[in-house]
Amino acid sequence: MADVVDLICYPVKGCRGTSVRDAFLTPAGLAHDRSFMVVSEDGVYRTQRHHPRLALIQPTVSHDGSRLTLDSADTASGCGRVHLDVTTLAPRRDVDLFGATFQGIDQGDEAAAWLSEFLGTASRLVRVPPGHDRIADGWIPGTSGYADSSAVHLLSRSSLTLLNRRMATEYGAPPLPMDRFRPNIVVDSGRGRDGDRDGGDWADVAHAEDRVRRVCIGAAELGYAKLAVRCAVTLVDQEAGARHGPEPLRTLARYRRSPSGGVVFGAKFSVVRPGKLSVGDEVVVQEWGEAES
Repeated sequence: MADVVDLICYPVKGCRGTSVRDAFLTPAGLAHDRSFMVVSEDGVYRTQRHHPRLALIQPTVSHDGSRLTLDSADTASGCGRVHLDVTTLAPRRDVDLFGATFQGIDQGDEAAAWLSEFLGTASRLVRVPPGHDRIADGWIPGTSGYADSSAVHLLSRSSLTLLNRRMATEYGAPPLPMDRFRPNIVVDSGRGRDGDRDGGDWADVAHAEDRVRRVCIGAAELGYAKLAVRCAVTLVDQEAGARHGPEPLRTLARYRRSPSGGVVFGAKFSVVRPGKLSVGDEVVVQEWGEAES
């Protein structure tokens, strides 16, 4: 047994997420997740790897996707907020995402001016066009917007608890919050009717999500794609919009190295069946596999 304890949508790639109680899981992930992306004037993607101040931008998208608000969490910036009418009719342009060419719909000069001032470098905002046909690879491939790879990132609290314990024991490092890893779905062990935790739940075991191959949550079904390879974004303090120290990569390198390269933490999933998700939904594993080695 396990339950959903948080659902987080990131409308603009690299910017802050928003926790929601309910969400519709589309074929490309949570509704509106990574449907916008900040790019250079040449169309090259921007992420927190090189622009950590993206973490200080709070996007809010209307339910129907027709309005987008960008709000500054840095009161000293003087940028305030900007309200945008989302367009899907403007001309498409090529955009670069990790060296692959896709299409984007430019959201106009007002969005570009606000982002350029806030980030201190010329930037523009693009939206995934209708008919976006990107397919992310993996054990079960699936469609995806402007996410790094697969549509959904799932992580258990027990995995973070183990990481924080190892950081404290091995380096005396303080614990990190879940937002360092920017998951879409956070799971924890199930609760009994009296509100106490049930013993023996799979989510009590750190990194059990690595072995989940098919899982039903609410009305939706997910299929395992791959382990989540971690990058320098995990070094960014999401409240400060700046890099701080070597953690968690230093500790992850001691016990979570992938044979194919890099360190892994959490798992990526494709959407097998769209449907509504809610915080509190039971996470029912339909098929288990072996952890990748």
